[in-house]
Amino acid sequence: MKTLSIDIRRAEPDDARAISEAHRSSWQQAYAGLIPHKPLRQMLDRRNETWWRKATRGSSTMLVVEISGIVAGYTTLGLSRARGLPYDGEIYEIYLRPEYQGMGLGSVLFIEARRLLKSLGCNGVVVWCLEDSDVASRFFRSHGGKDVAEGMEDFDGTQLRKLGYVWH
Repeated sequence: MKTLSIDIRRAEPDDARAISEAHRSSWQQAYAGLIPHKPLRQMLDRRNETWWRKATRGSSTMLVVEISGIVAGYTTLGLSRARGLPYDGEIYEIYLRPEYQGMGLGSVLFIEARRLLKSLGCNGVVVWCLEDSDVASRFFRSHGGKDVAEGMEDFDGTQLRKLGYVWH
């Protein structure tokens, strides 16, 4: 029997291609039919390997989850951008390639992101997701998140409601 290793580590510039591929496949699955086709395609094209290489060197913290050396997904996190909420930390993104979903990897990555924010002195965490993204809403609720805030996200003139889930 072969044992698979699961590692969570900080993303490096050499991970850019794998993160780009994880982003593209997860966003196509999660947002096709929610985000209009043209702005979704533009976002996917803009966030190419070069964009992700720069992002790994940016001010946000980026973690990847690897399964036996393959980047299965990623998360980005840092200080909360929602100044009106009393939460210091924010998980900006958390995505897994579709073929790695449903195995508990998202939970492992999410818990590690929250632990890291807490270790950095952040009191509370917020995560935003589109209101119509049932999979994301279910995930955050199953991890004890409470939807206490809402806002709007503009996609090339189409306004979509987003929910802010929080943890103390």
